[in-house]
Amino acid sequence: MTSPDLDSLLPRLDALRAALARAVVGQHTVVEQLLIGLLAGGHCLLEGAPGLGKTLLVRSLGQALELQFRRVQFTPDLMPSDILGTELLEEDHGTGHRHFRFQQGPIFTHLLLADELNRTPPKTQAALLEAMQERTVSYAGTTYALPAPFFVLATQNPIEQAGTYPLPEAQLDRFLLHVLVDYPSEDEERQILEQTTGGATDAVPKVMDAEAVIALQAAVRQVHVSPDVLAWITRLVRASRPGEGAPAAINQWVKWGAGAPAGPARVLGGAPPPAAHGPPAAINPGGKGGAGPRAGQSLVLAAKARALLQGRFAATREDVQALAAPVMRHRLLLSFAAEAEQKRADDVVAALLQAVPFPG
Repeated sequence: MTSPDLDSLLPRLDALRAALARAVVGQHTVVEQLLIGLLAGGHCLLEGAPGLGKTLLVRSLGQALELQFRRVQFTPDLMPSDILGTELLEEDHGTGHRHFRFQQGPIFTHLLLADELNRTPPKTQAALLEAMQERTVSYAGTTYALPAPFFVLATQNPIEQAGTYPLPEAQLDRFLLHVLVDYPSEDEERQILEQTTGGATDAVPKVMDAEAVIALQAAVRQVHVSPDVLAWITRLVRASRPGEGAPAAINQWVKWGAGAPAGPARVLGGAPPPAAHGPPAAINPGGKGGAGPRAGQSLVLAAKARALLQGRFAATREDVQALAAPVMRHRLLLSFAAEAEQKRADDVVAALLQAVPFPG
């Protein structure tokens, strides 16, 4: 991408923020992290109490980007074919010939909101794996490409655990960021009450199309990361794995497992991992558990996307510090000692950043 092309696209990011602000009050950090996930070409897992505007935010994002948006409510009886699609038997009335036609499911969209993803069984959750990683859907021996860009935003409720299925490790690892949606401030909540109980709200303007999003995603790959920052990210990821040479806090609070259930849902009483998973050595040769290589890749891409979102063409340590928790909080499985001390994944990441500072 040439510099003039990029210069014409960057102001649209500010316009995109402004467009989302017309529909969503506050939640600036959440909006920033969602845009980072979009620009980095990743997916986001949103966790927050009901009624905090997660669905509204995703729908508004689709409207502002002129992207096709679909919402799927994940329920215990949802089947993989309800998401991916199914084959229909059709008959040609002229010849009497019968043939199967693939009817695409709701996953064939640009922006997919997987609402309450942890309420559906693992076999249905796993239906998203190929789509999230390969951007394709395979059915009956045929592979279908998904539209570009393809962005999955999944939500889960951190309060209710009854009737839910913790996301598999491989599923969690497919999410670039784990975004926590917190309650608004008092002033923001007053604005929400005023805005949602009055007349018709302003429509979200269209500020960007799919081609512009794809161009910005390509530009993210060109953002510079210095060797020092890249080496620091590598050390952070490796230090998150418990074992010899790891920081004391990691050995005390982290158990094992790249992409294992962690964070608030884990602390609130999720069941321990089944014994069939084996000890840490069965997961990572050498006996080291913790955030896997994909965590490092995600942290680099997220830092690049944040830099571009702020109009910079080089990622800095501040970008890494700001995104270390969203990238790593769902990739760490906390130990019983951490739960007993009421430590959350964010506490572990904060201790990790303190134990492995940026050189110089």
